[in-house]
Amino acid sequence: MKLWVNGGLHDAETARVSVLDHGLTVGDGVFETVKAVRGETFALTLHLERLARSAYGLGLPDPDLDEVRRACAAVLAANPMELGRLRITYTGGLSPLGSERGDAGTSLVVGLGESSRRADSTAVITVPWTRNERSALAGLKTTSYAENVVALARAREWGASEALFANTLGRLCEGTGSNVFVVLDGTIHTPPVSSGCLAGITRALAVEWTGAEETDLPLDVLESADEIFLTSTLRDVQAVHRVNGRELGGTPGPVTAKAMRIFDERAAQDRDPRLA
Repeated sequence: MKLWVNGGLHDAETARVSVLDHGLTVGDGVFETVKAVRGETFALTLHLERLARSAYGLGLPDPDLDEVRRACAAVLAANPMELGRLRITYTGGLSPLGSERGDAGTSLVVGLGESSRRADSTAVITVPWTRNERSALAGLKTTSYAENVVALARAREWGASEALFANTLGRLCEGTGSNVFVVLDGTIHTPPVSSGCLAGITRALAVEWTGAEETDLPLDVLESADEIFLTSTLRDVQAVHRVNGRELGGTPGPVTAKAMRIFDERAAQDRDPRLA
């Protein structure tokens, strides 16, 4: 594998960033995960726009998006594969030990890992920890991901692939790496960004393409929703067949199946879509 590290391609065995990089020492960084099919990215422009928004929200210098595009193209060309997870990481760079940033400049790393198509449906659990919708990091895709690691490990223990959070108000928020949608009386709903959830790229496209409504929802809506599905870069639209101990029969349900079909068709028509 070859990775892009701070200006050029390197073999995975020799690619290096400093052990004093602020992304490592305090999680001072942002990232994007982009789906790549046979070397072609999906929704790269939307992902790069969000990378810039996250960097701005964290107070990092604006990333050079032209350089990021060059890095992505170089990594994709150097690592041919059928389905890949393209990871773009942008950090505060070499800094003193502690929260204050240094003045050595930022770090940019782009890598590509092989992936496989997700199953059509999955199981999820809810966890007792919450998202803080008033956090300084709310809505930003940062490398401070430790609470997601803990929650996802809990999900794995219970035979699930995702853990869902409420926010501090007890409202449905998001998963560790996905957005959540519910179907109520034939209408698709998803929590608003004000809930503290990440403004997911796949989420936004699914809302626009399916007509889903952004709705403030209680966490216990998961106990009564007719259908539930997740969205994310590598899941696209994925049905949920079990939440905690509740089985949802006939998964994917008719509304979810239609959303899956619409997303697949629209994504195939335009590999770099824009939002209206």
